[in-house]
Amino acid sequence: MTVFVAPNPYKSIIGNQGDDSMLTHHAEVRMQQRGIPMTAVDALLSFGHQRRHRGADVYFLDKRARTRLVNELGRTRYRKLEKALDSYLVVSDDGDVITAAHRHRRLRF
Repeated sequence: MTVFVAPNPYKSIIGNQGDDSMLTHHAEVRMQQRGIPMTAVDALLSFGHQRRHRGADVYFLDKRARTRLVNELGRTRYRKLEKALDSYLVVSDDGDVITAAHRHRRLRF
């Protein structure tokens, strides 16, 4: 019988947040590889639309969420993040961010 043992840095706490948000090591690596900054992840989690898909929550920004984000951040800060906001996050039931990726086409659920 094979037992899977997760490596030590499997989960790490996101810096500068007081809540229990977690990033898996996989999510950290994917964010770095894909150039998705932590501010985009925060915006997706705070303002994003949430959909359930295959046992996990998927966060993405729809048109209404983008409008709320522009009003909150202001036009100049929003434009700096705009390209990175064409992304989505997969979040487990525990609240851990599993992965982050860019959207190249419409998400279908």
